Amino acid sequence: MKTKQVASFVLRFQLTDIELDSGRKYWRVKVTHVQEDKEVLFESVDSAMEFIKEVVGES
Repeated sequence: MKTKQVASFVLRFQLTDIELDSGRKYWRVKVTHVQEDKEVLFESVDSAMEFIKEVVGES
């Protein structure tokens, strides 16, 4: 029998800076793991996704 596991996340993106010369945007990413009511801040989408992968056991 397979066990079903649900992991829910809320991601919020806040623009923190824009480089005038290049137009590059910098974001702050807030990830909330709903089941644990845990919030973590990241400075990149890649870092946020690594956290999510750890929570769901994919890393």
